[in-house]
Amino acid sequence: MRKEIRGNSIVLREQREEDASYFTYWFNQPEVMFRCGFEKRTDLEEAKKQINVYHKSEDSVWYTITDPDGNVIGETGLLRMFPAWHQTDLSVIIPDPKMQHRGYGTEAIRIMLDLAFNEYEMHRVSIGVVALNTEALEFYRKIGFKQEGVLEESYYYNNEYSDFIMMRILEQEWK
Repeated sequence: MRKEIRGNSIVLREQREEDASYFTYWFNQPEVMFRCGFEKRTDLEEAKKQINVYHKSEDSVWYTITDPDGNVIGETGLLRMFPAWHQTDLSVIIPDPKMQHRGYGTEAIRIMLDLAFNEYEMHRVSIGVVALNTEALEFYRKIGFKQEGVLEESYYYNNEYSDFIMMRILEQEWK
């Protein structure tokens, strides 16, 4: 894993324990929890464990997204990497509404897809999206992801069921 990747308007850098306070704050906001499918609140120790243990597993690569000055914007990662089948899942979260719609997510995904297909030799990258998060669905379609399945009423939040939409992009669709 590269320690840092510089884009045009963002930097993807190795996650640090000090990032935990940012994620603890934002990942406990009800709208973020809903859009990202988080089923329970997180505390600072859990966020640190996420950074220091779960995000350092052999089958994942995680980065904190920052602006060029080092201010945290969000996180992105490839998870459940399965080299034998050349497939992985993608995650990108830019939780602060003030940081959304500025191209950061698009740039982060482009960097991560380049990593997945070119460095990790994946053939397929998947992402799951809460169906009620129509903004995210539209965003991923613009990037080039295609819907391939629906898990009907498989997501439950705030006393309401929602479908979970499975999307994917193949290597030849990205090139």
